[in-house]
Parts: sequence; C-alpha cells; structure tokens
Amino acid sequence: MNVTLRIWRQESPVQPGRMIPYQVEDISPDMSFLEVLDVLNERLTVAGEDPVAFDSDCREGICGMCGLVIDGVAHGPQALVTTCQLHMRSFADGAVIDVEPWRAGPFPIVKDLVVDRGSLDRIIEAGGYISIPTGSAPEAHSILVPKDDADAAFDAATCIGCGACVAACPNGSAALFLGAKITHLGLLPQGQPERRSRVLGMVTRHDEEGFGGCTQIGECTAVCPKGIQLDVISRYHRDMLSALLHSG
Repeated sequence: MNVTLRIWRQESPVQPGRMIPYQVEDISPDMSFLEVLDVLNERLTVAGEDPVAFDSDCREGICGMCGLVIDGVAHGPQALVTTCQLHMRSFADGAVIDVEPWRAGPFPIVKDLVVDRGSLDRIIEAGGYISIPTGSAPEAHSILVPKDDADAAFDAATCIGCGACVAACPNGSAALFLGAKITHLGLLPQGQPERRSRVLGMVTRHDEEGFGGCTQIGECTAVCPKGIQLDVISRYHRDMLSALLHSG
C-alpha cells in the first residue's frame, strides 16, 4: 500500500502547529497504524529530519497511551480498538489520512501528537481508590457480591483511561471516564466507605481541570475502545445526588 499521512506537527506547547503531508510507500495492509508511523520515523531519522512524536507503550490495547484522532475519529475508523490495534487494511490504497492529537483544553499538546493527560490521573487521585487494611489477602468468598453487580463493575473497570471519550465529546467532557471509575468501585462492597466522598472529590476535580459538562450526546461511547456505555454516567449522577443530599 501507498498512503499519504497529513500529520499535525507542533514543536512545543507555545509554538503554532500545522498539518504536514508525508508519503509512506510499500507498507503492508497487515501493519498496525503505529507501525506505519514507526516506518515513517525511521525514514525521517535517516534523512536527518525530526521524527514525529507520538505516545505508545504496550501496543496491545491495554495501556491507553496511543490515542490519536485519525480522519476526525478518535482511534480511527474501526470500532472497539485502540490506535495500536488499528490496521492499515481499514484504509484504501492511496488514501490521504489526517492524523491529529486529542483536541481538548485539559489535554495540552506537548509536541506533535503527544498530549499531557495528567488531568485524568489527578481525577483518580481525588478519589478513585478504596481504603483497605493491610495484611494477608482475604478469602475470596468472604464478601459476597451479586453477579449482576460484579459483571457491571468489571465492565466499568475495563476503562483504560485513554481519553478518547474526551476527544470525541463536543463539550470536552470526561464524564464517561469519570462514570466508569466511580461505578466500578461504587458497585463493590469494598468501595462503600468512600462512596460519597469519592464522587464529590472526583467530580469536583473533573470540573477544576476544565472538562466540560455532559449532555448525553453519546459520541464518547461511539469511540470507547472498551465499549463502555452511558449507564455509568447515570450511575455516577445518582451517587452524586445521594452524596449532596447527605452532605452537611
């Protein structure tokens, strides 16, 4: 395959950026999108040019580091995959492909396609944890959890914090991420002691970081690589209402 990548290049957070086209030839349809960027960077390095900066780590759809907006869609045109799982067979030979970073105020651009997603980490620090006594592991069946709750908690816990929901949301909201983190702890017995303080702390931090409000448009669920649904937002809204009613 031969493709043209129009890539956002930005030297630093304070300098303006622009789209620059690159021809990438003789690539396999079975290559991942990140492998094509690797090929391009090898050629740029050999030519003495600055390689394209982009994030990646596990390249197995687990870590959530590799977020890119490809042809206007977070993680690209294939549903339920991260960018590292997107293969070139999803594109036509000769395609012109736009590659941009996540576009959101709380995700400032560091360089090229790399953004700082530390705002999501700070939301977790505000309450995305449980307090448990140290010591030996408890017996697995000592605390019974209804299967429906366990299944729903597991589904919410699959969130990898990639930020695609934010990049896709017209409001720049992290409500799907927030809902997933609050839901998976709030459904389990171990998460009950901090349930109210958790939602208050995390929602407050979400707003302080500059994320927008949720208006239930649903663009977030369309691009979530783990298929997390809007019901987690409804759950955290209920927890928030309960916490407010019992505060003070």
